[in-house]
Amino acid sequence: MHAGLERNRIRKHLLVFALAAPVLAMITFLGLSQSSKEALSDINATGVAMLFSAGTFLYVATVHVLPEVGGGGHSHAPTGGNGGKGLSKVEVGALVLGCLIPLVLSIGHHH
Repeated sequence: MHAGLERNRIRKHLLVFALAAPVLAMITFLGLSQSSKEALSDINATGVAMLFSAGTFLYVATVHVLPEVGGGGHSHAPTGGNGGKGLSKVEVGALVLGCLIPLVLSIGHHH
């Protein structure tokens, strides 16, 4: 609405966005449950799907979230806080810890 789009256009975009995950989850389930499981395992379909999912997450993080953290983008936070100067030391520590948890959990885990 801030960009000046019409309400109906916004509703259409929200509908597509809201239906994307459940519809594609059902399509993926049907695709994986078919008798062609051997063909799917030959192309590592699960790995490709997870790579696509991770890429989507990284895109959203770099295009939308990181500019806001750096103070260059718009903010949804109240006008208080740290003045739009980015993350505090505690927040950076929590971010780094969150990034390292999967690494620690994978130690000694082999397939």
